[in-house]
Amino acid sequence: MSESGVDTSKKVAHELSKVLADSFTVYQKTHGYHWNVRGPNFRGLHLLLEEQYNEIWTSIDEIAERIRALDQFAPMGNGALGNLTSIKDGDPTLSAPDMLKDLVDGHETAIETLKAAAKVADDAGDLSTADLCTVRITAHEKHRWMLKASLSA
Repeated sequence: MSESGVDTSKKVAHELSKVLADSFTVYQKTHGYHWNVRGPNFRGLHLLLEEQYNEIWTSIDEIAERIRALDQFAPMGNGALGNLTSIKDGDPTLSAPDMLKDLVDGHETAIETLKAAAKVADDAGDLSTADLCTVRITAHEKHRWMLKASLSA
């Protein structure tokens, strides 16, 4: 691989590392809210959040493996991931509606991070990474929609 190809792979992997960090943070927040949600819609929200965190969990492995396929190391540990994400930890004391709004914000951040990564990958001619990002954008948009719909009366 040429020097520019190595640099390109590093750039793409760095953007994917941000995606991994955002995904992991949204996963942790969703799982935590699943445990701590309360109120009259508890059962439905509890199940919705479980569905979402299970889907996100599967994607985390796919993202990390794509970083490795680019011959880079996937970040690991709360410190490394925390330095790459702009999504804040959840607050278990929030009301159910505020938990959902917080998750909507997290998904919106993840979507923006994915769009940036998709652009870098596309510019680099890395169709596999661009495709992965597109699939993940669709998933986060669906999660966001379901959360927003759950907030509507």
